[in-house]
Amino acid sequence: MGFKIAVAGATGNVGREMLNILSERGFPADEVVALASSRSVGTEVSYGDKTLKVHNLETYDFSDTDICLMSAGGAVSLKYSPKIGAQGCVVIDNSSAWRYDAEVPLIVPEVNPDAIDGFTKKNIIANPNCSTAQLVVALKPLHDRATIKRVVVSTYQSVSGAGKEGMDELFNQTRAVFVADPIESKKFTKRIAFNVIPHIDVFMEDGYTKEEWKVLAETKKMLDPKIKVTCTAVRVPVFIGHSESVNIEFEKEITADEARDILREAPGCQVIDKQENGGYITPYESAGEDATYISRIREDATVENGLNIWVVSDNLRKGAALNAIQIAELLVNRGLIKSKKQAA
Repeated sequence: MGFKIAVAGATGNVGREMLNILSERGFPADEVVALASSRSVGTEVSYGDKTLKVHNLETYDFSDTDICLMSAGGAVSLKYSPKIGAQGCVVIDNSSAWRYDAEVPLIVPEVNPDAIDGFTKKNIIANPNCSTAQLVVALKPLHDRATIKRVVVSTYQSVSGAGKEGMDELFNQTRAVFVADPIESKKFTKRIAFNVIPHIDVFMEDGYTKEEWKVLAETKKMLDPKIKVTCTAVRVPVFIGHSESVNIEFEKEITADEARDILREAPGCQVIDKQENGGYITPYESAGEDATYISRIREDATVENGLNIWVVSDNLRKGAALNAIQIAELLVNRGLIKSKKQAA
């Protein structure tokens, strides 16, 4: 007996990707329902070779639904996720609404799968920020081997992290440059075409942005609260794929060769690290792929037990949709939920 799955925010970039990945991976679903706001009702979205009509999230009855993949934004999740959870449907939320709640597990299946057991407190599981997800996949096996003391991250984040509007703005501005049209900035604070912007999300009192704070807080929650983390988050004119330059300081000695061997064996990781022209990954190659790619692995001689690595992943997949579905698979594979049809 399969599961009934709802995808909330099904008309957005991540929601559409969730539907694609559910089909690609053959998730054991007897029924998949597409949900969005009232203005999107009746819109059609693809699920494998089927077409689904979008239903209204605001009036939908979740009493016979097993899992809701929530990708409708933080405000919507804060309003609806507790109500959905109370109807016995497990919410896997892609927004930042629940990540820092002590009663909500924040999960990357390759990193902290055992933490999922706490989901029953609210029937909500949080998906991490896209840039954190790929970072901790790469850090976890290295931390297990040599214990990380400090991480310095600079992110190079694609415009798809800002949704369809971000992608449209990059496209429109790029075209405007070539035809000498006026350039309009609506989604981003400055022009993004042929430029980089050292600002993602709102500024906080200490001068960091919320995006940078998310990387710090989520890494500590999932990996180890003792790790010191600092981050600079930058938006770059790339459509899909987040990149990160990561400097790591360890308590124990670890060589670049050891790190390569460890990461080659680590779940979710793929090492592409030849010290030659093109012997590394870029976001262009990561688009549409599930792996977290690691390149440019080298020792940092300026600190004791230091390494530098370059980490790239498709932010719409591992950073969002894929991770959410891996969480759903974890629930099913560990027998933590049963389909309501089967229970009846």
